[in-house]
Amino acid sequence: AGRGGTRNWWVFILTGILWIIFGFIVLSFDITTVYAVAIFLGVGFIVGGVVELGLASMVDSGRWLYILFGFIAIAAGIVALVWPEQTFVVVAAITAWLVLFAGILDVVVGLSTRKENDLWWLQLIVGGLEIAVGIWAIGYVGRSIALLVIWVGLAALFRGISHIVMAFGLRDADKELKQYATA
Repeated sequence: AGRGGTRNWWVFILTGILWIIFGFIVLSFDITTVYAVAIFLGVGFIVGGVVELGLASMVDSGRWLYILFGFIAIAAGIVALVWPEQTFVVVAAITAWLVLFAGILDVVVGLSTRKENDLWWLQLIVGGLEIAVGIWAIGYVGRSIALLVIWVGLAALFRGISHIVMAFGLRDADKELKQYATA
């Protein structure tokens, strides 16, 4: 029973490779980038909406919220798939604003925790950089798009690498469990 999670370690290699391929497609920054990001978002919203609808059948209270969010997410996914170019531009703008607000939050947290946290200044520097990048990207849609592409591409590459590293860790754990079971 304990081997269930380790037996399928190869799935993480497969998903890691797929994430890395997706990251390279996004970082190539051509028309496939626009479609790849929009399709990824569209499918993600639709799957998320279906999950929300499934959760609605399992909760005792607030069911209507799950149903509402489920239908909104599915509608957003359909919009992303039907109008990929517009979806891409809107998500790029939202990403720029998100980076700006994350920077503001990091600066506030860094300053407010300076007595308890020896590395408060590091969070302050990161927050300042995020604010600068956010303001830079908000100023022109082309820079917002560049920020989105780099952010999504690098996130996909890092996720792919972490899945592959996790796969080898699971494989090693599976071998150890096999040896333990035969001993």
